Amino acid sequence: LLIPGYIDKEEVEKIAKFISSLNPDIPYSLLAFHPDFKMSDMPVTTKKLAEECYEVATKHLNRVNIGNKHLLW
Repeated sequence: LLIPGYIDKEEVEKIAKFISSLNPDIPYSLLAFHPDFKMSDMPVTTKKLAEECYEVATKHLNRVNIGNKHLLW
């Protein structure tokens, strides 16, 4: 879950490296965040952040996708 201010491309790269150390064919979905319920003060995931995270994740993993693209701004 790509929550702006909590998860950045550096964090995604660490996660992708770890998953890749197990098996680079493990699927990894990057999900956009939408501020609802208790985190309504947080911003929506930007398209730029999602694309940057996708780029770093695909350096290490073969099966990366961006889920719920309709939420990206």
